[in-house]
Amino acid sequence: MLPWIHLDRATIPGDVGELRLKQRGREFSIMLGSTELMNSRLSGSEEALAALSCERIAGRKNPSMLVGGLGMGFTLRAALNVLPQDANVIVAELVPAVVEWARGPLADLHDGTLDDPRVDIHLGDVGALIRSKKAAFDAILLDVDNGPDGLTRTSNDNLYSHDGVRAAKAALRPNGVLAVWSSAPDRAFTRRLREVGFATDEVSVRANGKNGGARHVVWMATRR
Repeated sequence: MLPWIHLDRATIPGDVGELRLKQRGREFSIMLGSTELMNSRLSGSEEALAALSCERIAGRKNPSMLVGGLGMGFTLRAALNVLPQDANVIVAELVPAVVEWARGPLADLHDGTLDDPRVDIHLGDVGALIRSKKAAFDAILLDVDNGPDGLTRTSNDNLYSHDGVRAAKAALRPNGVLAVWSSAPDRAFTRRLREVGFATDEVSVRANGKNGGARHVVWMATRR
């Protein structure tokens, strides 16, 4: 078996954590300590995050989408494959090196999506961006942790608190959708979404799409 090769590392702004990019043959992995955040072989649930969201906002004129977390670009690419040409997609990425990786060693995975005229890259905290907006987005997609807690950055806990969920609701247009990816269910987060007033579905998706793999969760929360 081919050995893993360390390509790069990047400090997470405002935190003590560090991301590491590794490669083994044609396979890539982004690690946080001993935890693998994403792997280029497993894209099904990230693509489902985009597909489910695009279904909910289909037919809207000039749809606006916020994607929290660039990662390996699977969610962004899947969204662009479906969204109309008049759409606008803002990708909020906290770690500048992740954008550099997208234009460098991971360029084949991203397949030119960062140069799509519908896409704007926002370098910064997605939570702060959400709090600064009112009725701005048709969909907000969050894939910045392994679930509704601050794994990659402890301050991300605020994204999933009652206040964070309220801020996301305020940033959405009527019938807008908050979609959150997780590696596992979380009943407390489902309850918070409903307490804030979202109509909420918890959808089971597979890590490798139609090819199976581990079961992940996508919360689809609609602003009523």
